[in-house]
Amino acid sequence: MEDDVVLRPGGPADLAALTDLYNHYVVETPFTFDTRPFATEERRAWLEQFSESGPHRLIVAERPAGVGQAGQLLGFVSSHAFRVKAAYDTSIETTIYLDPTAVGRGVGTRLYAALFEALRGEDLHRAYAGIAQPNPASTALHEKLGFTQVALYHEVGRKFDRYWDVAWFERHLGS
Repeated sequence: MEDDVVLRPGGPADLAALTDLYNHYVVETPFTFDTRPFATEERRAWLEQFSESGPHRLIVAERPAGVGQAGQLLGFVSSHAFRVKAAYDTSIETTIYLDPTAVGRGVGTRLYAALFEALRGEDLHRAYAGIAQPNPASTALHEKLGFTQVALYHEVGRKFDRYWDVAWFERHLGS
């Protein structure tokens, strides 16, 4: 696994691939509560919230040159504002999405490790992740990485003609 993944900051050149990956989850799963796919340009504002410094980061995993479909996006992890009020500034929300072919191959663990390394030294206290349930793979990944469940919102989202629960997890970051 180590040799067939490149981790790097995401940027404007990734917008189409990021949108395609996210749209897979919009159309095929309840793991995001968006209900219609996005056009690439509709996701530009989302992408522009990230920086290569500061607490709001985007890290992508891709296949390196010479391995399969070189440059294929295997997944991404991000950190963004948890809430917009200033008192929440030391808290972030994290999000991770993987290409279905990358699930269970360690890509998620590596992405999160890279994110937490990039955030080292930032004035952050807690990371939060909301996971639509049931999602045993995502729950296991977050627990493996030190997140603990702190809440369960029952039937908080409706998609595919049914209601879904969302479990909220937190992880201590420092400060």
